[in-house]
Amino acid sequence: MMYPYITLADETLVTHSHLKEENELKSVNVHFERPKPHGFDSARISLPSYAWIMRDGFTDEEIRDFEAFASNNAHLLFKYAEKGGLGIAKLAV
Repeated sequence: MMYPYITLADETLVTHSHLKEENELKSVNVHFERPKPHGFDSARISLPSYAWIMRDGFTDEEIRDFEAFASNNAHLLFKYAEKGGLGIAKLAV
């Protein structure tokens, strides 16, 4: 289950996973997706490791911007992941 977080000015949708816990380490996946004429650009980062799980279509500069975004919003992303999202409609991804 992915939960909506924000839509950026360029129509990139940012979603996050539920709070995951493995070996007493909590994590959240953050997904970035932007429509393009024949599909989507997509990228997914895992917090708190900031390891990119996937990336397709975004430039290196955009990926750096997403890392900064994830870092600046990590505390909120973890908070909302633990609560099951912002309390608005949920996305099945």
